[in-house]
Amino acid sequence: MGMENSILKEFHKKLNVAGLTFVLENGEVLTNGDERFKLTFRGALPKNKFIADAQMALADAYMDGLIEIEGDLRELIEQLYKTQAEFMYANPVANLIKKTVANSIKKSHKNAEHHYDIGNDFYKLWLDQAMIYSCAYFKNENDTLDTAQQQKIAHSLKKLCLKQGDRLLDIGCGWGQLIFSAAREYGVEATGVTLSQEQYKKVKESIEADGLGGRVAVELTDYRDVKNRSFNRIISIGMLEHVGKKNLREYFDTAYRLLEDGGVFLLHSITGPNEGGTNEWINKYIFPGGYIPGIKEVVQGAAESGFMITDMESLRRHYGRTLIHWTENFESQLEEVRKTKDERFIRMWRMYLNACAASFNTGNIDIHQLVLTKGLANDIPWTREYLY
Repeated sequence: MGMENSILKEFHKKLNVAGLTFVLENGEVLTNGDERFKLTFRGALPKNKFIADAQMALADAYMDGLIEIEGDLRELIEQLYKTQAEFMYANPVANLIKKTVANSIKKSHKNAEHHYDIGNDFYKLWLDQAMIYSCAYFKNENDTLDTAQQQKIAHSLKKLCLKQGDRLLDIGCGWGQLIFSAAREYGVEATGVTLSQEQYKKVKESIEADGLGGRVAVELTDYRDVKNRSFNRIISIGMLEHVGKKNLREYFDTAYRLLEDGGVFLLHSITGPNEGGTNEWINKYIFPGGYIPGIKEVVQGAAESGFMITDMESLRRHYGRTLIHWTENFESQLEEVRKTKDERFIRMWRMYLNACAASFNTGNIDIHQLVLTKGLANDIPWTREYLY
């Protein structure tokens, strides 16, 4: 059943966003100031779906070409988040639906394939040169994405206080830049694990090309299947979000089991400001099985597994800027993207990248790095001066 114009009129009124204009299917114009943001409705939105979850309905309609949006999409989403209108969200703060997500090893493989095996060529178009698909670290406003990503790796590795001969495990190693840097710069033995066939193949090729076979290894395996080995350093960047609420404790228990006494574990994860949850649209189209843990779930999970928390840092604004860089790169490569992807896919990823940037910029979600130790690690410097 299509939606009546009266519902859109009420919706426009309650949103109360300056410069927001609706052009309805019948040509009627609803405006609130200038036309800073202009939404033109090309077809009827499903009424029941809109009432149940307006954000999901609008994102789907944009993806399907039922809505055209003029103006800065990220800024529009930021303004919508800031309204916190009950009409817009079931949860006005973050639109995170409390949902039980349990990812078995088999399901985790499928989830990874859905997102990361779209193709290395696609990600290469808009990521940095090293293909680092996680939050960068900006020291200056004019840092390039390439510079900021290398700074993120350096900043993260410093927190581990690596020494030559250390055995490092990277849980969710991506395309391998971190384990390569750790081996080259610190002389460690680095092992990365991933569930993505595409990432695994790329890392294997890079290990051979760079002559790092004796110091770097990559395995196509679930972190839970790493057994009969131990490491004195573990790092995990952007992996915890894929674990699922039910598996959080198992994740921390596994890391604790794999880490030697006195070892250091750097955890880098998107977090909810209070409660954890799942964004239904992103879960459906982008990251199936995803769950953003609340910061208190992360701290509690780490502590209950036996870890000592020695440091915690928020990188929220850094991820907002990272996503803006990714969005600009994505838009600049549309001609290449269109060679293999259709317009619906392009609209889906445009919505995803802009919505994520808006979420970090408005504080709907955060991202934290935690330094955890197994027992006492008194060789870590007394102050944070060594990081800077």
